[in-house]
Amino acid sequence: MAEELSSLQKKEFTEAFGLFDKDGDNTISTKELGSVMRSLGLTPTDNELLEMVSEVDVNASGSIELPEFLKMMATHMSATDSDVEMETIFKIFDKKGQGYITAMELRHIMANLGEKLNDEELDEMIAAADSTNTGRVSFDDFVNMVTSK
Repeated sequence: MAEELSSLQKKEFTEAFGLFDKDGDNTISTKELGSVMRSLGLTPTDNELLEMVSEVDVNASGSIELPEFLKMMATHMSATDSDVEMETIFKIFDKKGQGYITAMELRHIMANLGEKLNDEELDEMIAAADSTNTGRVSFDDFVNMVTSK
C-alpha cells in the first residue's frame, strides 16, 4: 500500500513518523502513540492503543515501524479519498444543499441513470434507504445504500 503514496507524501509521513518516535528507536510504541493522540485532544485507553498498534503491526513487534506506518497512512488516505468522493456525489444529487435527497430528486437521479421508476418502486427504494423514516435519504443513508451491495 505504501506504493500508493506519492514521493512527497512518503517524505511528509516519514517526517511525521520521526516526530512520533520520541525516543529515536525508529519505532512508534503504544506509549508514544498515546502521547501523540493526547496532544491532539484524544483520550484513547491502553487497550485501544494496543488495538491500533496491532492492526498495523505485521511483524508482531508490539510497535509500529516506518513501513507499517506508511502502509497505515496509505490505507487512511485511500479511505479519506473515498469519503470525499461520496460527499461530492451526494452534493451533486442534493441540489438544494439540504443534507438529504427527496423522492423527487431520487426520481430525477434514477431517470438520468436510465431507470424509470413508478411511484411504488420509488417509495420502496426510499423506504429501504431511509433509516429515519422521514421520506428522505440522508448522507449516511446514501452511503449505506451505495456501499451495501
